[in-house]
Amino acid sequence: MTDFELLTASDITLMQGLAQRVTAVRPDHINGGASYGELAWVWGQGTARYASTWPRRLWFSGDELVAWAWIFLPREVRRADGSVTQVKGASLSYQVHPDHLELVDEVIDWYDHVAAGLERSVVASDGEEFALKRWAEHGYVSDAAALADDGDWTQLNQRDLAGIDQPPTLPEGFRFRTADEVGAEAVVQAHVDAWAPSTYSLRAYADVRATAAYRGDLHLLVEAPDGTMAASTIMWFDEANRTVEFEPVGTHPGFRRLGLARSMMLHGMHRARAAGATHATVVCVGAPSDPGPRALYHGLGFRELSRDVPLLKPATAG
Repeated sequence: MTDFELLTASDITLMQGLAQRVTAVRPDHINGGASYGELAWVWGQGTARYASTWPRRLWFSGDELVAWAWIFLPREVRRADGSVTQVKGASLSYQVHPDHLELVDEVIDWYDHVAAGLERSVVASDGEEFALKRWAEHGYVSDAAALADDGDWTQLNQRDLAGIDQPPTLPEGFRFRTADEVGAEAVVQAHVDAWAPSTYSLRAYADVRATAAYRGDLHLLVEAPDGTMAASTIMWFDEANRTVEFEPVGTHPGFRRLGLARSMMLHGMHRARAAGATHATVVCVGAPSDPGPRALYHGLGFRELSRDVPLLKPATAG
């Protein structure tokens, strides 16, 4: 498992460019790991810990990137609460431009070569009919656990920003803030509180902040009367498509059921529209056992565009 190059920050910029071009023509081909914002988020929050376990391959047509594959090899995950998880299998994020679908088989062959002997997982979009057939031909089957009623499969939701009329309101004493205003320590603590147990750190946030797509004025928080950052979200603005992506969205467990996330996202959509966005997306778990996020986003006018299709190949397969 040594026939590869490791992912770099400059690769992420190229991959985001492909995400923009695919979004413009077939947004339903963007799976959960390949979106403009998710690429920056995953790279930033994990590179300090896991960069040595991230092989990648890029495919070009002339000078233009038309496909990429990013493997997540086995690794040890240590969280802030001291818990440790051993990830023993491999997983893949990838994107192939719809005009170059002949490269899907090359992506699969490369993945099978680099991750040979490991259980392999991959997530495609349900809009990628050709790719789904090719994955099946190569021995990949539906991930029953991920697709179960209590699974972790996700769906991509979208809405137009033209009809955002409702003003955001917060409970008395709460106020909207930005990452530029509150500083790094408060930003990191807001994420750790919302997503405990978390691996997020000041170093991880510095790497997120260093990505070309990050804007501190579009990283929103809700401050509670006692100074706690009660909710937060990052908006990733794809200026080429005039669309903004919310990722992640989280609320401190002590401040849930107060409507903070709803108000924060409304505030964010108004702010995004003022910045020039006309469209917004957000991903959520689609499984019936976790209806809260989906209800939140649908209540804000988002509707499903596509859903991810998680696939598996056993370690014993070729």
